[in-house]
Amino acid sequence: MSNNSKKKKNNNKKQDKKIYAIITIIIAIAIVAIIAVAMYFNSNDQKDKELPYTDLIKEISYGNIEKVEMTVGSTKLKVKIKNQAEEKTAIVPNTQSFMELIQQKVAEGNEIELIQKPQKAITKIPSAIISLLPTAIMVALFVMIFKMQGLGEKGKVYEETERKTKVTFKDVAGLDEEKQELIEIVDFLKKPKKFLEMGAKIPKGVLLYGKPGTGKTLIAKAIAGEANVPFISMSGSEFIEMFAGLGASRVRKLFEKARKLSPCIVFIDEIDAIGSRRTSNSGAESENNQTLNQLLVEMDGFESEETIIVLAATNRPEMLDKALLRPGRFDRQITIASPDLKGREEILKIHARDMKIAEDVSFENIAEDTAGFTGAELANILNEAAIIATKKGHKVIENIDIDEATKKVTVGLEKHSRVISDKDKRLTAYHEAGHAIVSQFLPTQTAVKEISIIPRGVAGGYTMYKSNEDKYYISKTEMEEKLIALLGGRAAEKIALDDISTGASNDIEVATKVAKDMVTVYGMSDKIGPISLKNDNDDPYAIQMFGENIEDSVGQEVKKLIDTAYSDAQTILREHMDLLHQIAGALLEKEKITEEEFKKFFGEN
Repeated sequence: MSNNSKKKKNNNKKQDKKIYAIITIIIAIAIVAIIAVAMYFNSNDQKDKELPYTDLIKEISYGNIEKVEMTVGSTKLKVKIKNQAEEKTAIVPNTQSFMELIQQKVAEGNEIELIQKPQKAITKIPSAIISLLPTAIMVALFVMIFKMQGLGEKGKVYEETERKTKVTFKDVAGLDEEKQELIEIVDFLKKPKKFLEMGAKIPKGVLLYGKPGTGKTLIAKAIAGEANVPFISMSGSEFIEMFAGLGASRVRKLFEKARKLSPCIVFIDEIDAIGSRRTSNSGAESENNQTLNQLLVEMDGFESEETIIVLAATNRPEMLDKALLRPGRFDRQITIASPDLKGREEILKIHARDMKIAEDVSFENIAEDTAGFTGAELANILNEAAIIATKKGHKVIENIDIDEATKKVTVGLEKHSRVISDKDKRLTAYHEAGHAIVSQFLPTQTAVKEISIIPRGVAGGYTMYKSNEDKYYISKTEMEEKLIALLGGRAAEKIALDDISTGASNDIEVATKVAKDMVTVYGMSDKIGPISLKNDNDDPYAIQMFGENIEDSVGQEVKKLIDTAYSDAQTILREHMDLLHQIAGALLEKEKITEEEFKKFFGEN
């Protein structure tokens, strides 16, 4: 190739780079200009202090709202509170429900000025755009330089110092043993020299695992608050990128920030997004492998004087790579389980601190009725109860509000407006009566709390049971009787109406899963034996090690359990046909039967 050709090619490359640079600048300017215009329209709103929706509901219930200003089609509104000069903004989840609440308060005699504005039209404002263009150009050029130097790959990393992180162990309830385990981490962060002089090594990582809503993020913040150190947080999904190397780069920059702030806590939520088992595949999975490898390198690179604790949370610990879980990386693994009875009571008290609760409300009783609930679910119940109480015009949150909120969260919203034929009502009445009667005659099943044929959520009716006991182990007898109770609705349809419906589909689905777990997970089949056929590694050939016909045997055992349970349910109902007709008739008449009313059918007070 001649020198002229080389020069021409180099000139073309330079020209292409110039074109790309110009295009990049234009795009950057356009994006920044759009953002600037949007910020111009919303600048006044942003200056206002935001008012949480729950606080807005409280202020309305107290009669403290003077004026409400809202734009048609928007869920954002301005409110004026009595004795406060500054207006506040709030976001309402449902404008129609909110308007109904305001109208109700006005009807009760509250003086509330309601202003509804039409939607803002985007008008030409050349002067505003022109004034913003110099700033936009400078920002665009800065972004380009930033990118060219490879510095624009930082991802979203934020820190919460002691000024912002005010959560402490006092704000965490129901995790007493877990807090005791983590107090050592706090001591390490406060007085690292004490442990180093003894020859002890500071734990590099602590893995918190449990189902969603159990308080993993909360307890991580509490550690930082107790130790009074910076709290750097990032979600595992924020490391994932389409382009190779960016995820690893974000890991490096995260730990660079941590070293500067040492002593500190690094919290990675949803670590399974980057910490899952490595594969040899290309593309996105290869990028995940690089990101995970970089995380391992960073955790191995801590010096003894660098007091950095890595906390991570996941709902799926079985998905994590084994290299991540070895000592020297995540030294401790702590299960954050659902709270027990005492824990639920303490959690309820914490969330109720800023609420107006009736004196006769017993948090102990609520805790007894919410076995298996997480802290987030308990908080949601109280919040729903506050909303329900406000809608009803109650001055305080009463037991009836909490009871309704519990049903709303667990079963769904009650739908009185749904039109149901007499045939469907009759079928639903016998179905739910079947569940209740069968459960009554099974020793291991909990007592019936309420029966209803009023639709809730997707269900045409429901049978609610008392759940006042925390179960850690379930016997074979309990699981067999659970199958009978689940199929009691279908059995009632068959023997009382000589027909079956699709209403039992969910019951059948749950029953099949229970029976399958009995055989394949818990080893409760006499024919299969005490072996686990659970396939954690998604290996299609793993089950075949137990024989070629093992799948047929599993299917036969599952079917046998279901058939036996269905037969037992029918037997119970045939022996108590009078009760079945009486309870179904009462449901058709009243639509709902309470625990006390149900007991009367069996001669109980």
